Amino acid sequence: MSADLSDLNAFLAVARAGGFRDGARAAGASASGLSDAVRRLEARLGVRLLHRTTRSVVPTEAGRRLLERLGPALGEVEAALDAVNSFRDRPAGTLRLNVPVSASRLVLPRLVPPFLAAYPEIRLEVIAEDGFVDVLAAGCDAGIRYDERLEADMIAVSIGPRVQRYATAASPDYLRRHGRPEHPRDLLHHACLRGRFASGAMTVWEFEREGEVVRVDPTGPLLVSVGGATDLAVEAAVAGTGIIILFEDWLRPHLDSRALEPVLEPWWQAFSGPFLYYPGRRLVPAPLRAFIDFIKDAAR
Repeated sequence: MSADLSDLNAFLAVARAGGFRDGARAAGASASGLSDAVRRLEARLGVRLLHRTTRSVVPTEAGRRLLERLGPALGEVEAALDAVNSFRDRPAGTLRLNVPVSASRLVLPRLVPPFLAAYPEIRLEVIAEDGFVDVLAAGCDAGIRYDERLEADMIAVSIGPRVQRYATAASPDYLRRHGRPEHPRDLLHHACLRGRFASGAMTVWEFEREGEVVRVDPTGPLLVSVGGATDLAVEAAVAGTGIIILFEDWLRPHLDSRALEPVLEPWWQAFSGPFLYYPGRRLVPAPLRAFIDFIKDAAR
């Protein structure tokens, strides 16, 4: 019994994503096209592979068995095909990266245009989200994360600035009306603009000065989802709604224009910059190898 490779890839994309729409987004295809491919595969195999409801798509027992064997097998096929890239003058193919929104805004803009100019036969796909995901399960070749969220079996390569800081800021109007906090605990008496991760966890406001670490849990009039709605919080801070804490580089244009003023700057906490990470247990695809070499050269 044989099956078309594209139909197998379609099933894999839908099963991993948990739906035809998300699977289509990950695979760069149409949802209707994936649906037709899965139906062809089920008809050829004579067994239902996916339970479909209006709310979700989940593998059947047969689908789970196929998924367990299919992922590694197709990975080997991709690796075998990618080996041909070594005989080309330039690497070609698709590179898929899963990155936090902060990296898509603060790190990649300096790297992506020159990288794509240097490798015109590589197609780069960037999925920006702040939830923690398995890059392989998401169909990506690599991701960008900070060291506290790296998995043990991953290879990590520095990308972007090696040291970053969290900056606290407010508009001149807000500070005129409410005063300037002198200690992190003063923030408990101020309007603070908070963020919440997709997991439901709230962002921690942490400060450090001369070895002393202070964590506070302030309240305020605005709560936004981290990443997708962060710019709304920034604009609210500029408008005088409250105090914000965010990557210094994200706030830097507003600090330089004086639309925002630094708050508690001696307490701004520094942390190590992000890493590009990828599985060490599989052959590195040629587009990813080219990107790794490119960011290493850029760092030099």
